[in-house]
Amino acid sequence: MNKKKKSISYGKWGYLFILPFFISFFIFSFIPLVDTIRYSFYEYYRSGIKEIGPNFVGLKNYKSLLESDMLRYAGNTLILWIIGFIPQIVIALMLACWFSDARMKIRGKQFFKVVIYLPNLIMASAFAMLFFSLFSTNGPINSILQSMGIIKAPIDFLGSVFGTRSIIGLMNFLMWFGNTTIMLMAAIMAISSDVFEASEIDGCSGIKRFFYITLPLIRPILAYTLITSIIGGLQMFDVPQILTNGQGNPNRTSMTLIMFLNSHLKSKNYGMAGALSVYLFVVSAVLCFVVYRMTTGGNDAYGSKKKAKGKTRG
Repeated sequence: MNKKKKSISYGKWGYLFILPFFISFFIFSFIPLVDTIRYSFYEYYRSGIKEIGPNFVGLKNYKSLLESDMLRYAGNTLILWIIGFIPQIVIALMLACWFSDARMKIRGKQFFKVVIYLPNLIMASAFAMLFFSLFSTNGPINSILQSMGIIKAPIDFLGSVFGTRSIIGLMNFLMWFGNTTIMLMAAIMAISSDVFEASEIDGCSGIKRFFYITLPLIRPILAYTLITSIIGGLQMFDVPQILTNGQGNPNRTSMTLIMFLNSHLKSKNYGMAGALSVYLFVVSAVLCFVVYRMTTGGNDAYGSKKKAKGKTRG
């Protein structure tokens, strides 16, 4: 008689270990997400001590947001993100190439890595308070400039559109360029040194090596960096909120979409807040998809299958 071998299945233990995550996600993420979408179709707010709703109003909240200053605040968010992100990615790429180049033999690399990453560990609220103190009319920056004879009267940095936006962009740059540099360094160091040696033998210059070898090979990490930066930019809140005391001054030119959302939540207008959250979710999804397709160049599995089918049919 053939004895049947007992097979031990470990699959159930895997499902058991990941079950707490799915339970937590369902309770704390999925249900609130569904509730947010549901409230976006309802009139639900407080007027004094009186609570109005929830009354179903369909797409009225979405239409009201389009007729409000939402698009203006979206423009503010885009400008603030660009001011912080462009210097961030440029400096991070330069530092990553510099630190990962074995020929340069830079001493104290670990020290420099720690230093450039340190701002990322500081709380945004503390960082905002620090810059608020530095660039105030009675702050150290104005005192130094006056003592050097560069200016005669204090400059109201936070009283001008250019000054406020520049400070917010500078803060976002300082907080995140270290994290981006570390990720790009890891991507560049993962490239085989044989590729760089072969390009050197062929007489490839440093600029050509960067644009034709380094950038194409680190494209997946660049896509990840850009996508996470876009999501972070759309969620920009703490820095401008603290720096402008939640007012988006001057003249609401530094008011972001999340600050606008927070104003609806403070006024207990849950319907409008839900509709704005849905707008943000859709915009994030569309932008991330477009960036992913642009940065990967369609070199994913799906794109490869489509190309293969096209060749077969031809």
